[in-house]
Amino acid sequence: MHARLRIEQPPRDLAGWAALFRPQALPVLAISAATLDELRDHEDTVDAHMLSETVAADPLLTLRLLAHVGHLLRNREGTEVETVTAALVMMGIPPFFRHFGSFDVAEEQLADLPEALDGFLAVLRRSHRAARFAIGFAVHRMDHDAPLIHEAALLHDFAELLLWLHAPNLALRIAAAQAADPTLRSAVVQKEVLGIELAELQHLLMQQWRLPGLLVQLTDDHATRSTPQLRNVLLAIRVARHSSQGWDNAALPDDVRDIADLLQLSADATIRLLREIDED
Repeated sequence: MHARLRIEQPPRDLAGWAALFRPQALPVLAISAATLDELRDHEDTVDAHMLSETVAADPLLTLRLLAHVGHLLRNREGTEVETVTAALVMMGIPPFFRHFGSFDVAEEQLADLPEALDGFLAVLRRSHRAARFAIGFAVHRMDHDAPLIHEAALLHDFAELLLWLHAPNLALRIAAAQAADPTLRSAVVQKEVLGIELAELQHLLMQQWRLPGLLVQLTDDHATRSTPQLRNVLLAIRVARHSSQGWDNAALPDDVRDIADLLQLSADATIRLLREIDED
């Protein structure tokens, strides 16, 4: 177990923020910890595909695994493992259980701050919805990298999860500012409260933790070059955000138009697809 980091005052700069976080200290979701404890008792019958279902549903555990494998491969030029299943195959099941033997539980870290726990869980729900939209779009596009696209959407907001976990009072200040003024852009209020944008912190952490290059690209909101895969991820993020409180958000018609363009569908067919994905 690791000492729990609780940040009350923002560090001076982006490098200061990045220095606070280590992938091996990330907590995992309660359901992941319970499932892994159960699977550990039957290690001989567990395979990579069975284990990947648990890991790939937990953005924090996914980060821990990919960062660990990236560290193992750090001296192997041109070698990257991009998905959870590939990482588990490369690492092996017994070494996985030996290395990931104990965890802090994310929900327990915020047990004393129910408002912050609600904020954390809201981001987690949004990330899962975005990942479902992303893989639904990727399957429609017959993209061979659909698992990686799912992973990118799930991890897209992990810096916000870390903020709720480790700087809950700062996260609550941001949430209060946006609740008071719904037109306030996230990047603006983050800069005001934290001194940085979370997207910048996330991008730097992914590079420092040696996450796969394509995954870093697919989570980059400020990428200069757009690709269908990047649009796939970013549109999934957009529609998950805008529909988080229902399907009457004023921004959704623009999302539908852009998704229809990506998928080469009519607007009506796109709306049907979105509703189908969301009901799964």
